[in-house]
Amino acid sequence: MKRPSPVQLVCVTVLSAASCFAQSGAVSPADLKAAEKPSSDSTWWKHAVVYEIYPRSFQDSNGDGVGDLNGITQRLDYLKDLGVDAIWIAPMYPSPQVDFGYDISDYENVDPQYGTLADMDRLIAEAKKRNIRVCLDMVLNHTSDKHAWFQQSASSRTDPKHDWYVWNEGKLATGPGATPYEKRFAHDGKVPINDWESGFGGSAWQWTPATEQFYYHKFYREQPDLNWRNPAVEKAMFASMQFWLDRGVAGFRLDAIPTLFEDPQLRDEPEAGGVNAQGDPNLKDVYTSNLPEVHGVIRRMRTMVSKYPGDRVLIGETYLPNTLELDKWYGSADKNELQLPMDMLVGFQGNHAKLDATKLRQYLVEVETQVHGSQPLLVFDNHDNVRSHDRYGDGEHDAAIDRLIAALLLTSRATALMYYGEELGMPTTIPTRVEDVKDPIGITGWPKEKGRDGERTPMQWDATTPQAGFSTNAKTWLPVPASYATINVKAEQSDPQSLLNWHKKLISMRRSLPALHDGGLVMVDTDNPDVLSFVRTAPAGAKPVLVCLNMSASPKTLHLDLSAAAVKGVEIRTLLTNDATLTPVHSVKDVTMPAYGSYIGELQ
Repeated sequence: MKRPSPVQLVCVTVLSAASCFAQSGAVSPADLKAAEKPSSDSTWWKHAVVYEIYPRSFQDSNGDGVGDLNGITQRLDYLKDLGVDAIWIAPMYPSPQVDFGYDISDYENVDPQYGTLADMDRLIAEAKKRNIRVCLDMVLNHTSDKHAWFQQSASSRTDPKHDWYVWNEGKLATGPGATPYEKRFAHDGKVPINDWESGFGGSAWQWTPATEQFYYHKFYREQPDLNWRNPAVEKAMFASMQFWLDRGVAGFRLDAIPTLFEDPQLRDEPEAGGVNAQGDPNLKDVYTSNLPEVHGVIRRMRTMVSKYPGDRVLIGETYLPNTLELDKWYGSADKNELQLPMDMLVGFQGNHAKLDATKLRQYLVEVETQVHGSQPLLVFDNHDNVRSHDRYGDGEHDAAIDRLIAALLLTSRATALMYYGEELGMPTTIPTRVEDVKDPIGITGWPKEKGRDGERTPMQWDATTPQAGFSTNAKTWLPVPASYATINVKAEQSDPQSLLNWHKKLISMRRSLPALHDGGLVMVDTDNPDVLSFVRTAPAGAKPVLVCLNMSASPKTLHLDLSAAAVKGVEIRTLLTNDATLTPVHSVKDVTMPAYGSYIGELQ
């Protein structure tokens, strides 16, 4: 939902991934050994490239300036050609669009601006013909305040659905416990019961005169939180998920899933110091996120989903402080919760991230060794964050850095999650005037927080019109960036050296090479602070693959010892590199990597 704050490192100072783990006791030699072994599991989502589509921005089929489901269907051949295995579609349900679909008013239908249920059925069927699965975004934490459930809940304290949401009478504004901050939100002599804040600014409690109570909203005030302590809520939400599973969706991405439960004692959150973009005190969300009760819900959800054929999958939006917390979302050793909680530690090291071989090595080894052998899910881009092109780019080596990130994402032993336009190098285009901002968090947080419009601009298909092939309407819901003239699908399809074709080559190798499809992972050259190198071990009869990624702005010469990967020889055949000087490399001895160079080779 909301752009995350920078994550904290588990080890503050590390000489290498291995030494960090040895000092912390977080991993054993047996765990490392297990990560090295190839897999024979053919479950589809364990090898998938999942592609997120923000439906408003992908393809407009009817000329209203807003993308829609039929537009996605029109572009399925492009996705097939790219090599996508599944698409995740951000919310397309009926919604007042206060938060552009994440405020849902009906979980079992399609918003008219996106199409109809018949359009969705057709999309699922056409995608299936191309071996592409369809996953939907499921928002379980809250509904729109226009949802019939909330309309009933807010009508009276005696309504049967009143307890479907989180209500509280507050406390007296004149009482000794009321703080100046809380008094800002006083109504009828009452103030919110605690200091909890909305992710979009201000108190997380909203007064409702009809009931003379406050309701809780973790996010925007038009997004009241459901009361998951009421079994009827779980039953109703599971039924909505079954509605879509019955229609053939392959699974769900679960939005803001750690926030389902709140502290029943309604204790104040501890202050973290300073203020946020909206001017509110920074708080530690220990009482409104990642409470243990959520895991019971996920286990029951997993049981429900597992009754369907076809290996349906649960993907979680899980911004967590470390890998040990991530493991809990898999179900730890029982592996009975989410199949694919998102590992945000690798791709999101704060919104002004710097490529750091030591940190990335650490995170990759952690997720290979600290999740009981579960499948990692890596992601560098999504609809809530400045694009990786801008977070990691330095303005000089952007093209090389884009390729490096793609190589890391698509050669790691992990399921890969992409975001539309990532394969083109689409930049983040942030509004320059507050009056142009559409995103509610940008409206409330301007100018410190400019919102998420910048990473949600229309897909750039071609340069034939100012709408970049996205729409025939001169006024698209967000402006098409000027970069469309050179960064677009049509131009990059015809350029063998384009970022788009780089992605296609990586995905093709990921599918065809046994080492990249089924291989284990072994870090090599682990003391190198600048170059991340690893070997994807190979199943019997196949050849291992070496990946080297220079994360510095200067050339680095490697002296690789591959004995840790049980590789005795030094001969190698280049598979893919972003620098022509590396193409003739045939030995792993004394390889000089250019600035932000990527090298992938098959060991002979």
